[in-house]
Formats: sequence, C-alpha cells, structure tokens
Amino acid sequence: MSFSIAGKTAIVTGSANGVGLAIGRHFADSGANVMFADMDEKRLAEELGEQADDSNIRFFAGDLREKLTIANLLSATLDAFDQVDILINGARQVIPSDPLDTEDDSMRTLLNQNLMPALRLSQAVAKRMIKQAGDDDDSPAGSIINLSSIAARRTHPDLMAYSVSTAALDQMTRSLAVALAPNRIRVNSIALGSVMSASLQSTLKENRDFRDDIEKHTPLARIAAPNELTETAQYLASDAAGFITGQILTIDGGRTLLDPVAAPAH
Repeated sequence: MSFSIAGKTAIVTGSANGVGLAIGRHFADSGANVMFADMDEKRLAEELGEQADDSNIRFFAGDLREKLTIANLLSATLDAFDQVDILINGARQVIPSDPLDTEDDSMRTLLNQNLMPALRLSQAVAKRMIKQAGDDDDSPAGSIINLSSIAARRTHPDLMAYSVSTAALDQMTRSLAVALAPNRIRVNSIALGSVMSASLQSTLKENRDFRDDIEKHTPLARIAAPNELTETAQYLASDAAGFITGQILTIDGGRTLLDPVAAPAH
C-alpha cells in the first residue's frame, strides 16, 4: 500500500514557518488540498501568497485560542475544498519557566496555547469527519496528527510548563484515539527532538553554545531540518498507517536514548 494522500484535504496549524510549513508544502506537492493556518498572517502571505491561488493551497490567519476562530477555520476549509480528511495540530510555543516562581503564569499560557486549541480543533474536525463518513463501515474516516515533543518525557526545571503541556498533548492523543476509533478516525502524535524551527533559530542566535549542547546530547549529533519530518507525517496521514492509532512516534536523532537531566529538550 502506498503512502498516497492525493485528493485528501488537510488542515495544518502552525504552518507559517518551520515544521508546519514544511509539512503543508509537502502535502500539497503530494496532491493533497492544504489549508495552512497560523496567527502570523504576514508570514503566511509571504510564504504562500503567490501559491494561494493554486487549486490545492489556501491559507487562514487567526488566533486558534478563540473558539470562533476554530469554527471559522473549519468553515473556510469546507468552503474551499468541501471536506477535511487530515488534521495536523502543529502550533506550539516554548517558554522557559521557573517552577518556584509563584508569579510565573507560563503554565496557563502554554496549556492555552499548546493543548486547548489542538483539543478544540480536533473535536470540531472529528465531528466533520464523522459526518462525511456516513454509514460506510469500511473506509477510513480521517487522521489527526499532533506535533508534540520529547520534553513530555524528560525533566528539565526551566521547561516545566512546556513539558507539562506536551505531556498533556500526548495523553490527549491517546484518549482521543480510543474515543474516535469506533468512528474510524486515527489519532497519533509525533514527538520531536530538536528541529530547526523559527523559535530554535532565534534561540541559537542568542546563545551560540546552545547548538553545541544540543548536538552533544544527540547521538546523531545534529539538529533536524523541518523537511526530515514530512514523510513521517504523510505516512501517518495515509491509509498505509490504517492500523496505527494512539501512538507517540519519536523523531529525535536518538536524544531520548541518553538521560542527561541538564540537557534541555527543545
């Protein structure tokens, strides 16, 4: 069975840059209809403006922490492509935090940014997938893929809020996988190690030693390029992965094989 997603429709959030943008472009090149979604309208226009008139590419700008924005995103996708078969929850934020600072509100911030929009959008998209599938008991109804982090399984004091939010996302993945299995909707996560996202690029500019630290604690001794994750996402989205659900697939260059607590999982 091939990894084909041709003719399917995908929503990819957090897709103005980095991993989300790479996945969206790869899906479009593979024949899928893609709705790129992000808060950064300017960056979306810069990256996709010339392509947005193509038959299989659209973009949507809005704050997915707002319930109305989620409804508008789904409506825009259906208006453009009539259906939705794949959801990539790729929007995420990293904020260093102090676990002992009682005034630090990063836990609330990151749960509201990294968890709740993914949950609400998954719920809305799943309802649409169920409606599309109707009474056909044989065909797959849809695939939801969450972009998580190895921080969910590692302990680093300065990343407590981020670690908790990604651990919650992984548990959400498992719970939704069980809940949606009777409807033939699969839900999986990709737990990322260090990938050259826009936020990581910014961090590396400010702290040149950080790259050396990451590479030292990664057996493959490098940071991944965003396009190295695209075919994994395509596989999970395709019918070839039809018996895979509730799984957390790790792509980290071997980072989690080592156990240095002091090495941040970005």
